[in-house]
Amino acid sequence: MQFTADHTDLAATVTEPGRALVSGRLLADNAARVRGPVQFQLAGPRLILSAGSARFTQPTLPIEEYPQLPEPGPASGTLPGGTFTEAVSQVACAVSNDTAVPSLAGISLVHDQDASTLTLTATDRYRFAVRTIAWKHCTLAADHTALAPGKDLLDAAKAAADPTTLDLTLAGTADASGLFTLRDAHHTTTLRALEGELPAYNSLFPEEFAHTATVDIAPLKQAVQRVALVATRNTPVRLTFTTDGTLVLEAGTSDEAQAVDNVTTALEGGDLNIAFNPGFLIDGLNALTTEAAEAVDFHFTSPTRPAVLRGHASNDQGMRYALMPVRLTD
Repeated sequence: MQFTADHTDLAATVTEPGRALVSGRLLADNAARVRGPVQFQLAGPRLILSAGSARFTQPTLPIEEYPQLPEPGPASGTLPGGTFTEAVSQVACAVSNDTAVPSLAGISLVHDQDASTLTLTATDRYRFAVRTIAWKHCTLAADHTALAPGKDLLDAAKAAADPTTLDLTLAGTADASGLFTLRDAHHTTTLRALEGELPAYNSLFPEEFAHTATVDIAPLKQAVQRVALVATRNTPVRLTFTTDGTLVLEAGTSDEAQAVDNVTTALEGGDLNIAFNPGFLIDGLNALTTEAAEAVDFHFTSPTRPAVLRGHASNDQGMRYALMPVRLTD
């Protein structure tokens, strides 16, 4: 069972202290439609929200029905909120929607004690996204791995996207039980960890490759989107890398609509033909753009092995995206 709890402190001028429990959805809808300073007044069993000429009244709920929230464990480490949000957003594209394997709906967070790094990974078995970031570990004395619900972690990270310091508690550490906690100066989010772990990924990222191609991301994305217009569901886009500096993209068959486009590339190694799911390829390019990469390096061992996408000339902590090719039948 999933569990998410949020706590936010806001600056306010308080004339009379008090507590009230109201419908969060209704309060959010009301607050989204007003501008300027907001006033709250508790009038018996009702809460009155006023802003300018607008006035909303909603019933309160029994305060004792609100569940007791767990106390967050001590921070496992600290890092800039913007950096963490970027990393979670990058790997979240590979989170699986397959409910048959619940662990694939998670993002794995791995603390490396010696390197003082946090590595985030996600996979749906067709691609594997990996991003490593530096952080200051506060309480951990050894390597540690925990699995967070991917969608909930992404929502929590976006809420903490402010560049100020973020405290992160990893599930399974001392006094944290099975809960993740993200805290900044005014906001706290608590998530329940997922059971299980993601598959090992080291073999998907070899150190040597037979082919390497560099392509500018913007024109490549546009070309993929154009040729994919004729691709039916699950139909791949074929990529032909040539040593003359051309990448040809094709989709469709002789019995259907067809599309061909090309962009410039710099290729090391011989010519190569390979095919990818166009949506998965664009997801990887978008993730690289998140870290301001203007060009992508494709690394290939063979047309039947996963390709590794990285930002051009990125360091070891940059985004890595292993993408399974689609087998060509012609």
